[in-house]
Amino acid sequence: MSPVHIFTDGACKGNPGPGGWAALLRNGAAERELVGSEAHTTNNRMEMLAVIRALQALKRPCTVEIHSDSKYVIDGITKWVHGWQKKGWLTAARKPVLNADLWRELIEAAAPHQIGWNWVRGHSGHAENERVDRLASAAAEKAR
Repeated sequence: MSPVHIFTDGACKGNPGPGGWAALLRNGAAERELVGSEAHTTNNRMEMLAVIRALQALKRPCTVEIHSDSKYVIDGITKWVHGWQKKGWLTAARKPVLNADLWRELIEAAAPHQIGWNWVRGHSGHAENERVDRLASAAAEKAR
């Protein structure tokens, strides 16, 4: 079975401020868009929620390729989260990890799947990234 490709982005009008997130799920020719917003949030939280909600929308375990322009999400889940867990959700500076609630939710949402984590450069003409950027920005504007 071919992998499900998920393209995500988050946006915030002010940081913190009203925010939006968007995800495009693609399995072959089938596509589904997911969009959401919050009245008061941060860009990082919106970037994370886009990935979480997309993974939660999958009905069964899948092979997934996540494409995000957020180094925070990609580096967090592939490099930092394991150390945070070992240290009881504290940073190297012994301070609480920001957005620990969403990191835990992301770990849980990712667990059933085999995931490749792919960083894409934002605002560089990547068609799907531009698409989810527009959707997330519109959701943030609507939350304003």
